[in-house]
Amino acid sequence: MHKWLLPEYIEDLLPPTALRMENLRRGILNLFRVHGYELVTPPLIEYIESLLTGAGGDLDLKTFKLVDQITGKTMGVRADITPQVARIDSHLLNRQGVTRLCYAGSVLHTLPDGTNRSRELMQLGAELYGHSSFEADVEIQKLMLNSLKIAGINDLHLDIGHAGVFRGLLSYANIDEALVPALFAALQAKDITTIRELTSHLDNQVQDAFCALTRLYGGVEVLEEAFRVLPSQLDISQALEELKAITNELKGDANINIDLAELRGYHYHSGVIFAVYHQNHPVPLAQGGRYDEVGISFGRARPATGFSMDLREIATRFWRAPGAKPILAPYAKNAKLHEKIAELRNAGEIVIADLPGHEDTQHEYECDRIITQEPDGSWVVKPRA
Repeated sequence: MHKWLLPEYIEDLLPPTALRMENLRRGILNLFRVHGYELVTPPLIEYIESLLTGAGGDLDLKTFKLVDQITGKTMGVRADITPQVARIDSHLLNRQGVTRLCYAGSVLHTLPDGTNRSRELMQLGAELYGHSSFEADVEIQKLMLNSLKIAGINDLHLDIGHAGVFRGLLSYANIDEALVPALFAALQAKDITTIRELTSHLDNQVQDAFCALTRLYGGVEVLEEAFRVLPSQLDISQALEELKAITNELKGDANINIDLAELRGYHYHSGVIFAVYHQNHPVPLAQGGRYDEVGISFGRARPATGFSMDLREIATRFWRAPGAKPILAPYAKNAKLHEKIAELRNAGEIVIADLPGHEDTQHEYECDRIITQEPDGSWVVKPRA
């Protein structure tokens, strides 16, 4: 075995992809900044009790654990930055009004989320705290869509669901808590037969309502069908009204699909749940939702909504043609040459100095232009043969 082999689902990013990812990071963080989102950088590693507070069992399984050599306590390498940002909002900032925060950093998963996906992600996201109404969800989703457009990804498909619909049905039917995980799994699989079996002790109207969730998928017209076939229960009605208001605001920003059986992150999210897709990519490019209940774990309940994406995957899967190639500069102790190089670099050009003794490897730089000296002593850029 070669000593330089990397672990499974861990990889190096080579110059073109690494540059693409870094340019995306800068561009999207600048987008966040002009919308008032403040950058925070939580630690890569924390004591496990702190790291997993409010995060749920799924994140526990994704988290690498190790022993702190100073204290002997168990530590974890973060698998998600969102709970850390919620902690910062609750404890370190402790503001009373609306707070907008953003972040970008590496996270590590014990197992990949799918085939051909890395266990090391570059997670970038934005969170909005302190506002409980749909306007905050709209702001976050518009920001998410515009972030992907910076990456040159258009023709986006936005899938939206709402945890309140399922929770409202559970409350309306007075479902035993022990039955919820199996019912949840059946809904995710859109398995009507199993749903019928699990709800066989309920009256036909309630059974039909649970089964209806599996087919309430499609355009915004699905919401009218949902109002018609689902019980007039307060949580359900409020959830459907929120979805209606959100989709009205997002018209024209993306192709919108309603999926009332989409309960990804149900135990974590408390309201609207969303994910954005592209037809050439089988998994979400970005995803998020409302998670008002997470703040309780930090001692201060705060309305919260946000999204995140993996910049590593976007930079790898969605490739745009590179920009201008570098310019080759000769090695010479000439003040005017150095002024010309500085001028070009200040204008954003890449200028590579040709160090002496490496003339036979110039082709590796892939320069398409070269700085040459004119008879009058000036330095100009010309195409390179």
